Amino acid sequence: MAIDLLNHKLDRAFDHIDASGNGVVEREDLLGLGARILVGFGESPTSVTGASLVDSFDGVWSALAQALQRDGDSGIARPDFRTAMTAAFVTGDRYDPVFRPATVAVAELCDGDRDGEIFPGEFRTMLSAFGVAYDDVDEAFDRLDRAGRGTLTVAELVTAASDYYRGDDPNAAGNWLFGPLVAGR
Repeated sequence: MAIDLLNHKLDRAFDHIDASGNGVVEREDLLGLGARILVGFGESPTSVTGASLVDSFDGVWSALAQALQRDGDSGIARPDFRTAMTAAFVTGDRYDPVFRPATVAVAELCDGDRDGEIFPGEFRTMLSAFGVAYDDVDEAFDRLDRAGRGTLTVAELVTAASDYYRGDDPNAAGNWLFGPLVAGR
């Protein structure tokens, strides 16, 4: 994978988690992202769906800490976040057993009526929790909706996440998961 593209995508992911902007992500930051997603969809963290999301985000945090050979209480600065994400999920073997379930939990939460389809409003709610600029959401949705149906399937959203975190094609639709990768498109 092109290192510059990967680093740019991982830096964006870091910024989504580091809501305080203090340059360090901690377990509470990642769980806070999960809480913002749950609140956006009106889901309790103790429901089956909510617990699945919380547990999967906690698993992501544990995998990052393990990749860095740290305890789960240590914060992770941006360079170490890149290293851990790459080691655990991009080139490592933890994507399918750990990260993918987190993306599935988020995608299924977006599918409020459980019909397998994610509508633009549901997508907007998810991206708002990630802190994506309002103006970027519609274009992101349109880029991911390659069939032009006006909806995304849960599977398409999960695939977009895999393309975003693991793909090396700079033109992949999944790179638009959180809006344009660079200012000015």
